[in-house]
Formats: sequence, structure tokens, C-alpha cells
Amino acid sequence: MERTFVMVKPDGVQRGLVGEIIARFEKRGYKLAGLKIFVMPREVAETHYGEHKGKPFFEGLVSFITSGPVVAMVWEGKNVIAAAREMMGATDPQKALPGTIRGTYGIDVGRNVVHGSDSPVSAAREIALFFKEAELVNYNRTFDVWIYE
Repeated sequence: MERTFVMVKPDGVQRGLVGEIIARFEKRGYKLAGLKIFVMPREVAETHYGEHKGKPFFEGLVSFITSGPVVAMVWEGKNVIAAAREMMGATDPQKALPGTIRGTYGIDVGRNVVHGSDSPVSAAREIALFFKEAELVNYNRTFDVWIYE
């Protein structure tokens, strides 16, 4: 099974969308392995968005992500990285398909509700940035036989 990192950004938390986003992943059949709410420290935000350092929008990204609480999650399941990206929709909500998280709840690219890992490498890096291994839970669900062959 694969793991991915998903974060509800400050706009999603402030708008009360955390439960809806969790419900979408659970209804799809994915398993929650880690969850926490916190205000992201600036140094963590700079590391998280490190690939954008030096770009004109870097400061805006860091300022926004540290402006209020975020909800960090680790989801587990078959092909969960690609599926989570599909469920979230395009980064620009105006280009996101109807029914996706961003297509349903977003309007502006700067307030697009969620972040998700885009590859196995970024998933591993982001999970390690936000969670200690001891904070992630391994458990069996009795209904997994109804989800996976």
C-alpha cells in the first residue's frame, strides 16, 4: 500500500471543510494513518515550499500557509497518490473539474483549499516533514476485503 500527504490549508480550515475532505477520502476507501491540526511555523513552511524559494510568489505562499491552522493528514491505499491528486483537481480551481475538491470549493489559485503530494518522492519528504514515524498508525480494517481484491 502507498501513502500520501494531504493538507487542508488555512482557507479550508476557516471555511469548515475539513470534515468534508476527510469524508471524501474515507468514502473512496482510503485509510487515514495520521492526522494533526496546527499553525505551521515559518521555518517549516519555507522547507515545505523550498523548491519555490527565489520565485516571486514564494513569500505569498509562506505567508498564507502560516496565516492560520492547517490540518495535515497521511492517507494510505492502493494508488493513493494519483487518486488524491485526481480528487483534489487542478491547482487552479478555475481549471479543476466539477466534483473535485478544488472544483467544488475553490475560486482563486491562491486559496485552493488543499495541498497533496505529487509523487512518491514528495509524499515521503512531506510525510517526514510533518509526522514522526511513531505518529503514524498501522491498523487493519475489517471492510478492506470489500475494497481490495
